[in-house]
Amino acid sequence: MRPMAGREQAILAPPGPAAASGITVCICSYRRPEIVATLAAIARQEGLAPATRIIVADNTRDGFIRPLVELAREEFHLDLAYVHAPANNISIARNACLDAACSDWIAFIDDDEIPAPNWLASLLQEAARGWDVVLGPVKALYADGTSRWLIDGDFHSTRPVLRRNGIATGYTGNVLFRRDFALRHGFRFREDLGRSGGEDEDFFDRFHDAGGTIGFAPSAFCYEPVPQSRANLAWLLRRGFRSGQSHGRRLKRVGAGPLHMLLPLSKFVFCASGAALTVLSPVTRNRFAVRAALHAGAAAKLSGLGEIRMY
Repeated sequence: MRPMAGREQAILAPPGPAAASGITVCICSYRRPEIVATLAAIARQEGLAPATRIIVADNTRDGFIRPLVELAREEFHLDLAYVHAPANNISIARNACLDAACSDWIAFIDDDEIPAPNWLASLLQEAARGWDVVLGPVKALYADGTSRWLIDGDFHSTRPVLRRNGIATGYTGNVLFRRDFALRHGFRFREDLGRSGGEDEDFFDRFHDAGGTIGFAPSAFCYEPVPQSRANLAWLLRRGFRSGQSHGRRLKRVGAGPLHMLLPLSKFVFCASGAALTVLSPVTRNRFAVRAALHAGAAAKLSGLGEIRMY
């Protein structure tokens, strides 16, 4: 994702001040003991309000993390609820969080991320300016021995994409949004996307299409270690293709048909050519390759092909 420069941030004008009271931090988990470190970091948040509640939705059949959550509740003195939401479909877990939350605001964070001490305060401060959704940056942490081009290109970090009319979609790795807006419009995470990925983009696409405003809190950092299984070009190409499918799905929702696949196909050719021409520059070459995969995914979705599964 392209970082936003200061000049670009200036066009993100919120609709007006609003009070932020009561927040539920939601974490969906699938067999990751790392969630204990995430919960410990949430317990250390600066100015953590008494009205803050944490919900952990366990997406395994066997309730894998329940003992860890119970220990964390006692150790960190958190208002922490465990919800069993099986199985193997992230949208089921996300919707269980929506059902269990009863606050004005809902935040989502991944179960392998470590939020900065000012994470929640920064999101809430930006939300008080009047946004319906506030996104924060996710900074990738690479292990020793990771390929230099991955580190130099910072391919795994996430920030919102700013278009001419502002931010049009979001992600659940670092986000805060108004619960009543989602309830009023009946928004749920689509279970048919719960194994392919892209369910969060779809959710916030609809949020935006319904008139929801999306802002950005650049200092609300979350840090995410990149496992070796994802620190390679093959995984990035698959993720790019899947992201392109999400974009194609968005285009189809607004009326695009098979003929509209000509534009992403032309972009695919351009990016593939760019990768070939920059073969001796690993960062530039692979960035072109990932963009080519994205445009290929968009064209594939517009042509009627089904979704690939990332998880």
